[in-house]
Amino acid sequence: MQAKQNLTTTESFCLFPEWKNDSFVRSPLFYVGDKYKLLKEIKKYFPSEINKFVEPFVGGGSVFLNIKAESYYLNDIDSYLIQIHQFLCKKAHHPEVFFQEIEFWIKKYGFSCSFKKDIVPKELKLQYKKTYYAHFNKTPFEKLKADFNQSEKSDMLKLYLLLIYGFNRMLRFNAKGDFNVPVGNVDFNKNVYQALQNYFEVVKNKKIEWFNQDYRNFLKELYLTSRDFIYLDPPYLITFSEYNKLWTQIQEKELIKTLNELHQKGLRFAVSNVISYKGKTNEVFKKWAENFTIIPIKSNYISYHDNSHKKFEEVLVCNYL
Repeated sequence: MQAKQNLTTTESFCLFPEWKNDSFVRSPLFYVGDKYKLLKEIKKYFPSEINKFVEPFVGGGSVFLNIKAESYYLNDIDSYLIQIHQFLCKKAHHPEVFFQEIEFWIKKYGFSCSFKKDIVPKELKLQYKKTYYAHFNKTPFEKLKADFNQSEKSDMLKLYLLLIYGFNRMLRFNAKGDFNVPVGNVDFNKNVYQALQNYFEVVKNKKIEWFNQDYRNFLKELYLTSRDFIYLDPPYLITFSEYNKLWTQIQEKELIKTLNELHQKGLRFAVSNVISYKGKTNEVFKKWAENFTIIPIKSNYISYHDNSHKKFEEVLVCNYL
């Protein structure tokens, strides 16, 4: 994959209250593995003063959106993910134009948009009480997906719409490079709108540089000092989400090697990971983490997997506490 580096820094609707500094902002990408629900728990362990904030696995971006730093260096191996971030950052100073464009395409394809108006027929809601959005939006979604896949795949607004209306709001492409997520039981609602507004408000005041590289190459290219801070949220070795499928013992050992190198250079970092999951234990990471400060995290995934027995153990490991 060709590495891409672009410096991206720098009201429209008024139906919702403005974002407040004492609240947490959620990424409008609603990314799998997003740390939004854990921010209150993990952010309190982060340094209070940060020069460069560095994320080698930025994902949806909910963490960087809620961190105060002088500048931000953000990377992900997923080129489409980075392109969407760059696209949204460019729209931050003129969100009204973005919302006009997205409303145009929603109407053109015939999607529902509960944020503006409920257009799903009552009979469809009665017939499909829990999945009526999926049934209503399936035809426009398949049309948009076909149009995007037959194009040069460079229209990030259309890709963002596919993400918003797609199953679990996933970014997934097949071996041919085609977007291949089915329609989801979701639409463009007030939560999407508010997340976008908050994103625009935050990023327009941040100095951000985006990278699309392997995280090891990304870290090697940066000049970092003890005043900087690196937060890593890599794929989890022993869980089974789509995002983690290609992460193996080899990658886990490479991650630990990289973390040791950062520590030897006197650089501050915190890394999220899962130590145990459904009877499995990440022995490699667990043994390594014993050399640093291990903070148990009350993961928002625990109750989903098991409400009575603790089978999911997530941690934050810090080398500066």
